[in-house]
Amino acid sequence: MTGTESATYSKQRIRYAVMSLFIAQGMCFASWASRLPDIKRDFNVESYLHYGLLMFLIPIGKFIAIPLVGFLLPRIGSKKTVLISITGYSLSLFLVSLMPGITGLGIAMFLFGTFWNMTDISLNTQAIEVERIYGRPIIATFHASWSLAACIGALIGYGMINLKVGTFYHFAIISVLALVVIFINYKYLQEPKATNAEEKQEEKITEKKKGFRWPETLLIQLGLIWLLALIVENTMFEWSDVYFQSVIKAPESLQVGFLVFMVMMFSGRMLTNYAYRIWQKTTVLKIAGALILAGFVISSLFIHTADTLILKVVINSIGFMLIGLGISCVVPTLYSIVGDKATTPVGIALTIMSSISFIGPLVAPLLVGAISDGYGLEWAYLAVGLLGGCIVIIAAFGKALRK
Repeated sequence: MTGTESATYSKQRIRYAVMSLFIAQGMCFASWASRLPDIKRDFNVESYLHYGLLMFLIPIGKFIAIPLVGFLLPRIGSKKTVLISITGYSLSLFLVSLMPGITGLGIAMFLFGTFWNMTDISLNTQAIEVERIYGRPIIATFHASWSLAACIGALIGYGMINLKVGTFYHFAIISVLALVVIFINYKYLQEPKATNAEEKQEEKITEKKKGFRWPETLLIQLGLIWLLALIVENTMFEWSDVYFQSVIKAPESLQVGFLVFMVMMFSGRMLTNYAYRIWQKTTVLKIAGALILAGFVISSLFIHTADTLILKVVINSIGFMLIGLGISCVVPTLYSIVGDKATTPVGIALTIMSSISFIGPLVAPLLVGAISDGYGLEWAYLAVGLLGGCIVIIAAFGKALRK
């Protein structure tokens, strides 16, 4: 442990504190995602293209968050940056329900995206420090806790919808709960150990001597898979319940798309390590891509074969389950492959991959919105599903991945 604080608190209490903040973030996220059909209806966003443009403001906010966190972390430290980020995330959730018009909603969505990514970056910095304190890999447990919280949040959202509780009271309750969690656990956070100044200077000199170098092929291939996965993820986060509302015409009591997707995403993450014992990691990626493709095909094409509402709900739930199961293991597997095969230092490798993949969240809302506006949401879902096939192709034929 480092510093006086980590000597004061047990490593278990520090770990639970960070995990609690991951849970708070997951609850806020799922509360927002579960009420998107209501937000779309309450603000009279009829056009799919307009809805896509509204969702586009979230990745714009996420992009702004990157230099913002880069500015804050070295100046005020990880602990205070986490406090600002997750507090802002909780309050911006509540702000979404307060805005009186579409312009205000756009501002709230932008702020939600900004604090979302700020929380992601700063909170994962805390998770890395806790892993360093433990001296063994435990970061996956933090992400699993986020997924579990998102499942519970989706279930709460489903209950709130069926109890006719408005977004104002729903978001207010979740925001207050998140703020209480933050207040209780903030003092247990740690400041990560600073890198020695001489080492930093030496790294800079070394990089200058090396000059520009193209990233290794492996990282480009993994970055492309990550990009495709983020398009799939964002499509499901932002459009799943809208799909049940607009395409299936399901009543609120049967709008379970986001819920079943999140449950299977959590289940898949719990099974990922077991999958590695059975298959190679590239095989896991191929299976994941195939499940994503199959799930979207079922949801987009088989809907026309169903003649009753219940059958449509069942068919699409099966499709969403397959998508959730497939997408759940993609990003963890990419991280694992980097650790196994990349010759580039992990931190630099992840930065390269993130730079490639960041296009995904920017593309997703515009892609789905434009295709849906012209041809229908089910055809947009089919187009996104084809990206699962692209994941299979890259994993199967990428030479760097097969080495």
